[in-house]
Amino acid sequence: MPPLDRLTPLLDRFRVRSRLFHTGPLCGTTVFAASAGHGFLHVLRRGEMEVTHQRPDGRIERETITRPSLLFFPRPIDHTFLNAPTEESDFACATIDFDGGATHPLVRTLPSVIVLPLDEVSTLAPALDLLFAEVDNVRCGRPLLADRMFEVVLIQLFRWMLDHSGELALPPGLLPGLSDERLAPALVAMHEAPGEPWNLDTLARTAAMSRSAFAARFKEVVGRAPGDYLTEWRLTIAQEQLRAGMSVSAVAADLGYASASAFSRAFAQRLGRSPRAWLGLAA
Repeated sequence: MPPLDRLTPLLDRFRVRSRLFHTGPLCGTTVFAASAGHGFLHVLRRGEMEVTHQRPDGRIERETITRPSLLFFPRPIDHTFLNAPTEESDFACATIDFDGGATHPLVRTLPSVIVLPLDEVSTLAPALDLLFAEVDNVRCGRPLLADRMFEVVLIQLFRWMLDHSGELALPPGLLPGLSDERLAPALVAMHEAPGEPWNLDTLARTAAMSRSAFAARFKEVVGRAPGDYLTEWRLTIAQEQLRAGMSVSAVAADLGYASASAFSRAFAQRLGRSPRAWLGLAA
């Protein structure tokens, strides 16, 4: 049986794009201002620094980085680097754009910042070698290729996180669910075919678990009931489809709703307004 691909169904529907904006030293204090819809991915190749950022509860968090590290800010958040004025400080920095912004399924489940020493992730080495080969040499297509290499680095990071979610002490959510070998098949099935008539029985069978064990485990690890997660996943897709110009009836049919009115009711219950009214505000 082939390994379960836990990322492709997500990243196919909700793509991630990166844009390189800095390479080389950063000296003194550098402020990276939050910008709606943008995250940041920094690679500290050489040097030391102190990074500060504001936690969701308003407190300022400081961390000293003494090893080459990857710093990932998945959501818009102000953060500051303080570096000694030395040429030993060497960075590559990119903005990260997630389709759907804060509603991107992975963004919702990630902490505010992830700091990961590079030598702890052996799989990052080949991608970083290629990234820095582009960063260090001015050749045709350099910006485009560097952007793509940052995306490769990010996918490698997601792979590592799926395999080490326990070490990250994440709260219940999608990433812990995809890391759970019992729940992952059911989550991937919903991601791949959101329009199928999934119910507790079919999802439990996909996970090779009893109904009661599956429902309890899903609620514990993912933080919500399977049916609630499925509805949320469908409506997250629906928002992107509506933005892309699909009609309400076409979205309803694609996502498995019995009618456009049934879809509109579910949409309004979760988002507080009808699809057309929501789209008018989102435009």
